[in-house]
Amino acid sequence: MESQITRETALELLKKYNKEPFHVRHGLTVEKVMRWFAGELGYGEEAEYWAITGLLHDVDFELYPEEHCVKAPDLLREAGVGEDMIHSVCSHGYGLCCDVKPEHEMEKVLFAVDELTGLIGAAALMRPSKSVMDMEVSSIKKKFKDKRFAAGCSRDTIRTGAENLGWELSELFDRTLRAMQSCEEEIRTETETTGA
Repeated sequence: MESQITRETALELLKKYNKEPFHVRHGLTVEKVMRWFAGELGYGEEAEYWAITGLLHDVDFELYPEEHCVKAPDLLREAGVGEDMIHSVCSHGYGLCCDVKPEHEMEKVLFAVDELTGLIGAAALMRPSKSVMDMEVSSIKKKFKDKRFAAGCSRDTIRTGAENLGWELSELFDRTLRAMQSCEEEIRTETETTGA
């Protein structure tokens, strides 16, 4: 798997179609989490592909919410993104907004962590520290069970994501939390310096 687009161009593309700082920050978070998982799962040579796919996964969400994962292929092709990455980007919406099934392990990870990073990020904002650094898996489990908390984060998608990977929910929670802890400071710095 090779990226046909540089990270710099991918970030410009994300920002072209997403003006809300929240959406850009989510893209950056999923990018860094995907890079962490590539290393963790033995796909180190593909880390750039995993990361850029994570960065671009919601490229069409802000402007075309009703056509999420349907509009993305046009936007990505126009920017020169290859068909493999377009498939990977769209696969995170499987069963929700498109019928592109996650096949590669990377696509299964993206499907699983997209909603979960949102849930963990929302939980972090409720903490006095506003950080994931002092968060534990037990906190995530508690928030996951409370359907009113971060109601927009699909618990069914997260559960299905864990199943697709052959992991228990607690393993997915633990790994995703560690991934987010590994990059929190980097994301904070980047959002401050780039105005994201």
